[in-house]
Amino acid sequence: MKKVVIASDHGAVALKNEIVSFLKAKNCTVKDLGVNSEDSVDYPDIAVAACKEFKRGAYDFGILLCGSGIGMSIVANKIKGIRCAQVFDLFTAEMAKAHNNANFIAFGGRVKYSVSVTQMIEKFMNTDFAGDRHERRVAKIMDVEKKC
Repeated sequence: MKKVVIASDHGAVALKNEIVSFLKAKNCTVKDLGVNSEDSVDYPDIAVAACKEFKRGAYDFGILLCGSGIGMSIVANKIKGIRCAQVFDLFTAEMAKAHNNANFIAFGGRVKYSVSVTQMIEKFMNTDFAGDRHERRVAKIMDVEKKC
């Protein structure tokens, strides 16, 4: 059973609720940090809260949502230890895990995707990190975080 933390800003409340229902139907444990209204909020605050919760431990991955997915992913990637991939299709969902060992994925509530977000999440959840040469590359990503 996967344990997931999820959070959205006002631009993706409906998508967040759809994802939470999907994950629960897949027997995942979900920590929903909101928001639950379309009243305007600042996505950096939401991303930071979700990443801090993730770093407390015991989560398999996190999902961040805003209008485009861009803002949330930028903020998340500023936080030490977070590798957030903005996912657009089944290929990017698979590669986010297989090659980059992403621990967060991001989506946009106002984006029109070619496949459903739940299909992309399922692909991500069912993909293992490939390791090998990708292990070295992920280590280099983390070294950049330490050096810069």
